[in-house]
Amino acid sequence: MRRIFSSYAYGPGPRDNCWWDETIDAPDWPCQTGDISADVTVIGGGFTGLSAALHLAEAGASVVVLEAESPGWGASGRNGGFCCLGGSKLSTKAMQRRYGAKATETYEAGEEAAVALVADLLRNHGIEADTHSQGETRLAHSPRALDKMMREAEEIAASGGVPNFQTKGQLASVGLNGAFYGALTTPVGFGLNPRKYLFGLARAAKQAGTQLFQQSPATKITATGKGHLVTTPKGTVRSSQVVIATNGYSSDDLPKWLAARYMPTQSTAMVTRPLRDEELQAQGWFSDQMAYDSRNMLHYFRLMPDRRFLFGMRGGLMASPRVEAGIRKKLRADFATLFPQWRNVEATHTWSGMVCLSRDLVPFVGEVPKHPGLFAGLCYHGNGVAMGSYAGRLLADLVQGKTPDLPYSPVLQRLRRFPFGLARRMVMPPAYALLGLMD
Repeated sequence: MRRIFSSYAYGPGPRDNCWWDETIDAPDWPCQTGDISADVTVIGGGFTGLSAALHLAEAGASVVVLEAESPGWGASGRNGGFCCLGGSKLSTKAMQRRYGAKATETYEAGEEAAVALVADLLRNHGIEADTHSQGETRLAHSPRALDKMMREAEEIAASGGVPNFQTKGQLASVGLNGAFYGALTTPVGFGLNPRKYLFGLARAAKQAGTQLFQQSPATKITATGKGHLVTTPKGTVRSSQVVIATNGYSSDDLPKWLAARYMPTQSTAMVTRPLRDEELQAQGWFSDQMAYDSRNMLHYFRLMPDRRFLFGMRGGLMASPRVEAGIRKKLRADFATLFPQWRNVEATHTWSGMVCLSRDLVPFVGEVPKHPGLFAGLCYHGNGVAMGSYAGRLLADLVQGKTPDLPYSPVLQRLRRFPFGLARRMVMPPAYALLGLMD
């Protein structure tokens, strides 16, 4: 495989001590062996791959899913569990300038449809995933961020909406107290246990007829006269269509078209021991709202149903045991700064994983150009629970030659290369430095 981080990033080190592993056992999938055939081969057993597999199988297709590691090993089994609006890092105005008003409107409708899709999947397949939170709350980290937030609230009111805005003085009364200046809540979204959701999708896909394989990385994709041959360490899968659903854990040569078209970067999270009522009251945080701050290099956090507090942050441009120790130390320091009453509360679990960015700051979902029968969905910018699931649903339609019956914007249909190829991470330090200065 051709990947841009060191081998440490793709090994057990960053993932070690992930809280979600304690909450549900992984299913025992077999390894792929021998020569088999299917209508569709899905490479990647995360939200995108399993959503695509489930919807394809329900439509009558025979589907094989190849997971390179164990179930839930990648980003889908170790993320923050925020099912919310997102997927793009472009503002509405920037997207309108680049793609036009109609394409932007369709894209934003898709973000809402993505959250609704996850809710439907949970309900329709009886998946218990510890859901909570009525929407998502953004907290102003500075007076300047508060001014911007107040203007947004005024725009919502001017368009006939009712903004859910709290001033700094109101935050403690609604259980959102910390080092913040105000808050604005979006009514769409909810928190969940990502591993329980993922394995619920896997169970539903298997019941629909999908063959699921673990420890079965795709090592080669070969176009044939009648489709594609996907090679694994112990066998092959022949199919007319292939879906690439590997996101931040992709390889630059599977397929070669993917080279330099995605940018993996790390996100790190921790979970505390269960907090006592008096500790919650002391900090003034007792809301079950999932939340994040207004920094470009944001922090995200939520009080979970078992009263553990999850806290995460973006960052990490290198990968080694020393760098991992440093980012975990910074995570702990930032937690103490934002929630000073909990500075001595034990964090029982801390881990890291890859999110995936695109050069145009929007996801890609579609057929790979000049590669008939090859499809991909990736680059969710840290919002893969909803957008990854949605990408899988869209891909299921596209693979069948159907026009998706859910919003499918032209915004999602281009994936440009980053400069510098395998060395493309060199563009990130100055970008992160600029974002940090802006914060």
